[in-house]
Amino acid sequence: MKNLNSIVAVGVVAAVSVSASAAVVVGWTMPTAFPTGTGNVPTGTSYVPPMLVGAPAGQADQGVNLSGSEIKSVHAASAATYTSPAGNGNQYSFSSNNWSANDYYQISFSTTGFADALTLSWDQARSSTGPSSFKVTMSVNGGSFTDLSTYTVLQSGGGGAPGTWSTTTYSSLYTNTVQLGTAASNAASVVIRFVTSSTSAASGSNRIDNIFVTEVPAPGALALLGVAGLVGSRRRR
Repeated sequence: MKNLNSIVAVGVVAAVSVSASAAVVVGWTMPTAFPTGTGNVPTGTSYVPPMLVGAPAGQADQGVNLSGSEIKSVHAASAATYTSPAGNGNQYSFSSNNWSANDYYQISFSTTGFADALTLSWDQARSSTGPSSFKVTMSVNGGSFTDLSTYTVLQSGGGGAPGTWSTTTYSSLYTNTVQLGTAASNAASVVIRFVTSSTSAASGSNRIDNIFVTEVPAPGALALLGVAGLVGSRRRR
């Protein structure tokens, strides 16, 4: 399972220098399969992180601010189906099909108690007919959504793909990183959406995994800690 150590390593690329002391605000590693079937919000008790017996479906399994956190996917097509195929180095990911323009994955959480700049990282892949064009948008404390970044989702498996998602092997090629900035700091409610601008065939799928929000220490703290704190291990065994 990919953990904070790998998130820190990825964050170095985007943020130039990140300390191993970066704190996980909230994270989803999909340790248990989601309930399968149709509908916009996963329901039932199948997705229960091991340390959170009785937790609602979709609640984060990593980090400090687990309470009230949620992941879901919203589709215009009622036929959209949710499954839990192999993740990027994890047993499971969160996947759905029947994508229309403006459909999205969404995470919601609190950053209360975290005052420094925040970083969002996630792994995402698609099938050969799944949507590839996405953007990240953010809303804080009930405000309007602001576009943070656009990105392209790579195909997993098949000709031309950089690799196939595996339960045992993590590939950094599928990892994306965005700085949330101080706007998301110490907020009672933050909502992030991964929104597609394209459509797909009914069977075209897209999957997401290893979603982390981390607090990056202030530059002064980074200078004191230095690069010696960086951890090279990519996966927790």
